[in-house]
Amino acid sequence: MKKPSIEVADIFRENLDKIGKISPEKWKVVNALISCRTARLGGHVYRCDNCGHEIISYNSCRNRHCPKCQGIARAKWLDNRMKELLPVEYFHVVFTIPDILNRTALCNKEVVYDILFRAVKETLLEASLNPKNIGARIGFLAILHTWGQNLLDHPHIHCVVPGGGLSDDGCSWISSKKGFLVSVKVLAKLFRGKFLDYLKRAFQDHKLHFYGENKELEMPRKFQELIDQAYAKEWVVYVKKPFSGPKQVLQYLGKYTHRVAISNHRIIDVKDDRVVFKWRDYKDGNTMKTMSVSVQEFMRRFLLHVIPKGFVKIRFYGLLSNRNKKEMLIKCRELLHEASSDDKTAEGNPDTGESLMVGLSENDYLVCPECQKGKMFVVMLIEPDTVSENICRLDSS
Repeated sequence: MKKPSIEVADIFRENLDKIGKISPEKWKVVNALISCRTARLGGHVYRCDNCGHEIISYNSCRNRHCPKCQGIARAKWLDNRMKELLPVEYFHVVFTIPDILNRTALCNKEVVYDILFRAVKETLLEASLNPKNIGARIGFLAILHTWGQNLLDHPHIHCVVPGGGLSDDGCSWISSKKGFLVSVKVLAKLFRGKFLDYLKRAFQDHKLHFYGENKELEMPRKFQELIDQAYAKEWVVYVKKPFSGPKQVLQYLGKYTHRVAISNHRIIDVKDDRVVFKWRDYKDGNTMKTMSVSVQEFMRRFLLHVIPKGFVKIRFYGLLSNRNKKEMLIKCRELLHEASSDDKTAEGNPDTGESLMVGLSENDYLVCPECQKGKMFVVMLIEPDTVSENICRLDSS
């Protein structure tokens, strides 16, 4: 893919004075973005052993909010997921909360996002156990996204769910109906009840905090009005058509798992103190459009999606929970009579995470880009630039 002419880092680097008052946690993200692959982080000098051509490779920041640093992490993660795929249908399920709850989520990211994960987990596991649906213990992975295409706050969770699971005694595999997982109406009602119940408990336990325009929600009466409005709304849960095979599952995962709020390739131009970027309008038939916002507004929207430190945004549940995943996968494969080896699965699907890693590592130039014959090797280390002033002050608040 062609290197974008404008990057998110460029916008922040050239407009630090317009950021305004933000938390130290967000300043750390800004610092990482503007330092990524520059002399500030140091790097390596590579030289070709055939023609002598040299390349300077600066180190990446490896921050999970950086659009340039997700390639290697995504590839390694995908390689591990490839080994866990089962020979069954896989479904893409999306859970979304109504936009009237977005303000509460922004004020209480860690608490509300945890509630979102918990409600999704219990909804899918309980609905699948019901004999009217699948009647089996399932496993799935869930991925948190907090943005919409316009970069505004839009918390939702994407799930990848195998079409079936183990019977209650663990002795047989029970498949879902072909092309169908669970009724979205059932999922939506169950999800709404669980999410709002946990949200009310968090309020009663004084775990929710509000500020600015949301301050009035500290009043029990106002908060209950919000809950009542949320109950009255139809909650959006949708199940897409099943993937056509393991390759399509991996392509989906590669697209969604390590995504950040906006990629550099969506930015078209920065002119007259405004950022123009591409966005897909899902309410208008998925039409691709352009949007123009001020530089300050663009940076504000981007920073809305800084995840709390240490917060896990990709989680595994049920049969795929980390505690017993290995044993459960072996059991499932035995019951599905799968031809045992991981190698066989990978053979039929060349686009594994491992293959995607080729050429992604900064500091891994194997073949000389100039002569296409020699190999590149490190001839010098570049120390991080600790002399230059740290423009972003981490003690700002």
